[in-house]
Amino acid sequence: MEGMYAFCVGLLTACGVFLTLRGRSFSVVVGLTLLSYAVNLFLFASGRLKLDAAAVLGQSKSIGDPLPQALVLTAIVIGFAMTAFAVILAMRARADLGNDHVDGQIPQPRHGINQKTGGTK
Repeated sequence: MEGMYAFCVGLLTACGVFLTLRGRSFSVVVGLTLLSYAVNLFLFASGRLKLDAAAVLGQSKSIGDPLPQALVLTAIVIGFAMTAFAVILAMRARADLGNDHVDGQIPQPRHGINQKTGGTK
C-alpha cells in the first residue's frame, strides 16, 4: 500500500512539473495545482498515520500526530491563494498581450513544415 501511495505522489509530481514547464498559462496553472496536491499528500504521509488513533489525549492508547494535519491545512490555503493569483495573472497577461503564452510571444512556425497538414511541404 505504501508503494502505491508513493507512486501516486511521484506521478502527481511528475505530471505537475511537466505541465508547469509548458508554454501556455492554463497548463502552468494546472501543473501548479497538481504540485500542490502532491505536496499535500507528501506532508500527510510524513506524519506516520495510525489506524484507530485518537487526536485527543486519553481517548485511546495510541494518539495521532496533529502536526501533519495542520501543515496540510496550511498548504491547502496557500495552494488556493497561489492558484487564484496565477489565474488572475494569466487573465491579465491574456488581456494585455492578446495571447496565453507564458513568455507573451507566439512561437513562429518552423521552416519546412506545412501548418495545415502537419507534414513537410
